[in-house]
Amino acid sequence: MDVLVDGILVLAGLVVLIAGGHWLLRGAVELSLRLSIPKIVIGMTVVSLATSAPELIVSAQAALAGYPDLALGNVVGSNTANLGLVLAVTLLIGHVNVRPAFYVTDWPVMMAASLLFYFFLASGPGLSRSEGLIMVGCLFAFLIYLLRFQKPAVVEELPVARRPLPLYKMALLLLVGGVALWAGSELLVRGATSLAADLGVSDRVIGITVVSVGTSIPELAASVIAMAKREKAMSVGNLIGSNIFNLLAVLGLTAILAPVPVLDDRLLTRDVFWMLGISFLVLPLVFFPKGLRLGWRDGIVLLACYGAFLWSTLQ
Repeated sequence: MDVLVDGILVLAGLVVLIAGGHWLLRGAVELSLRLSIPKIVIGMTVVSLATSAPELIVSAQAALAGYPDLALGNVVGSNTANLGLVLAVTLLIGHVNVRPAFYVTDWPVMMAASLLFYFFLASGPGLSRSEGLIMVGCLFAFLIYLLRFQKPAVVEELPVARRPLPLYKMALLLLVGGVALWAGSELLVRGATSLAADLGVSDRVIGITVVSVGTSIPELAASVIAMAKREKAMSVGNLIGSNIFNLLAVLGLTAILAPVPVLDDRLLTRDVFWMLGISFLVLPLVFFPKGLRLGWRDGIVLLACYGAFLWSTLQ
C-alpha cells in the first residue's frame, strides 16, 4: 500500500512538474519572441533554461532536504537520458542536419562542462559552494559568448512574425509555471525518497531512473514538437543546451544553496562515465557514415546505449 501511495505521489509530482515546465516554457519563449531573439539562440538559452527548470527545482529541493544522491542522480540521469533517450527518439522520427556550430561550440562546451563536473566530484567528497560558483560563472561566460558571437550568424532563423500574447497572459504563464514547478518538486522528492525506502533501493537509483526520466519529459516534448514543425536546429540546440544548463546551472546553483556530497560511490565510479561516454559518442555519430547528419541508425545506437546504462544502474 505504501508503494502505491508513494508511486501516486511521484506520478502527481511529475504531472505538475511537466505542466509547470510547459507553462514556463511558453511564457519564456513569448518573452524571447518579443525581443526578436533568433530561434537557435532561443533553443540554446531560453528553451534550455525553461526545460531544465524541473531538474533545478528537484535537485535543489533534494539537496536542501538531505538527499544529495537524488540531486546528483537526477542530473546525471537526465543528461544521459537527453542524448540516449530523447535524442534517440527524435532521430527515429526523422533525420537531423547538424550545423557546424555543433562541433565548434556546442559539443565542446557540453564535454568541457561534463569533465569539469567529473573533476570536481573526483577531487573531493562532492560539490562545494565554491565549485558551484565556478560552474555558474562558466555558464555566464558561455552565454555571453553565445549571445555576442553566435547571434549574428543565425539571423536567418528569426521567427515568423505573429501576434504575441498580451503581457498579462505572458506574466501569468511565468508565474503559474513557477508555482507549479515548486509544488511538483515537493511531491516528487517526497514520493521518490519514500519509494526508494519501500523498494529497498538507493536514492541514486531512483534519481537516475524514475526522477531523471520524468524530468527529461519536457526536453522530449520540446524536441518532438520542434521536429514536427521542422524546426530541427532548435531541436538539437535544445538538447545540447539543456545538458550544459543541467551541469552548470542546476548543479552549480544547487551546490551554492547546499553543498552536495557523494554518498553512493557508484555515482562517481560508474554513472558519470556512462554520461561522459554517451555525450562523447554523439560526435562520431554526427560525422559517420555521413558528415553533419544524424539519422535513425544513430538513434538506434543511442537507444541501445541508454538501455545498457539503465541495466547497469539496476545491477
